[in-house]
Amino acid sequence: MSLDIERAEETQFPTSTNVDNTKLEDATPPKRKINWLLIAMNVTCVGLGTIGGPLMVRLYFLHGGSKRWLSSWLQTAGFPILLGPLSFLYMKHRARGQRFFAEPKLMIASAVIGVIIGLDNFMYSHGLSVLPVSTSSLLFSTQLAFTAFFALIIVRQRFTPYSVNAVVLMTLGSVLLGLRKGGDRPANVSNGEYMVGFIITIGAAALIGFVLPCVELAYAKASKAITYPVVLQFQLGVTFFATVFSTIGMIAHKDFSAISREAKAYTIGEAKYYLVIVWGAILFQLVYIGSLGLVFCTSSLFTGVVTATLLPLTEIAAVIFFKEKFTGEKGMSLALCLWGFMSYFYGAYIMERKQRKAQEEEPK
Repeated sequence: MSLDIERAEETQFPTSTNVDNTKLEDATPPKRKINWLLIAMNVTCVGLGTIGGPLMVRLYFLHGGSKRWLSSWLQTAGFPILLGPLSFLYMKHRARGQRFFAEPKLMIASAVIGVIIGLDNFMYSHGLSVLPVSTSSLLFSTQLAFTAFFALIIVRQRFTPYSVNAVVLMTLGSVLLGLRKGGDRPANVSNGEYMVGFIITIGAAALIGFVLPCVELAYAKASKAITYPVVLQFQLGVTFFATVFSTIGMIAHKDFSAISREAKAYTIGEAKYYLVIVWGAILFQLVYIGSLGLVFCTSSLFTGVVTATLLPLTEIAAVIFFKEKFTGEKGMSLALCLWGFMSYFYGAYIMERKQRKAQEEEPK
């Protein structure tokens, strides 16, 4: 693990006062070395969290859990996990006399983004409390369309026909679910509650689609080079302030005092209640570690594509573990999402070949 951290910290994000100069061409940055080890680590974190996190939240609600603020709080409460690698890197930088701490304006940005993430987590938890995991996951994959839209406006993301095709296909895959709204509605959920959950989940997808380009903009606008230790500090700030936001909501609704009562009444046992809570916090923390790390390594659009591709796998896991219905619409949605994923990466492969050929033809 320490070896991975040492390799990761060598990667730097170029800084500029003009975002266009630092923009990545879809997934392949032309002006800086790609750290494939760091990308693999972050994709793994996103994968584990994106698939496992929603399953833990739905498991919490299925067996007697009812506190939406607690569920949203758990999505970022695992931030102390970051203190381990940060402490290691701090001691290493201090011994070498190197700069370690992130600049104040970057941490202010992390605080603002953290509050937005806190709101997004509550909206996502509300959706999961009434929707099947398979439905909420595919609805949440619409975040790719929102990410593409906001990336175009905020960081001037350049698109290729392949990336546009990927966004359209993945968005259509999610829209298909709306054609059968209520068809997989849980027995204890009314039509009104189902539709509210449907709309709020789309809203949560839009909000996270706005956040990812904002993170990329914060990195690009930094006056000093963004190293991986700085990214970890940024992640710590985001998740800390998101947790503060959710903590205020929990205090207002007296959720902390209700935890012990809810645990005793949990239908599969008190011990499993706490296991669900702890593992939920860990898995969701992996999502934020991986997502913000991927923005650092590549771009907000690439991060959105990875997340949107993993969400259908969450659907499959929900069908396996929770025996949820796998309708024809869900099957078509899954196929469109996977098609979009392949389109995006084929486009990235073509762009990389063109860039490599252009570099080889340049006079030395």
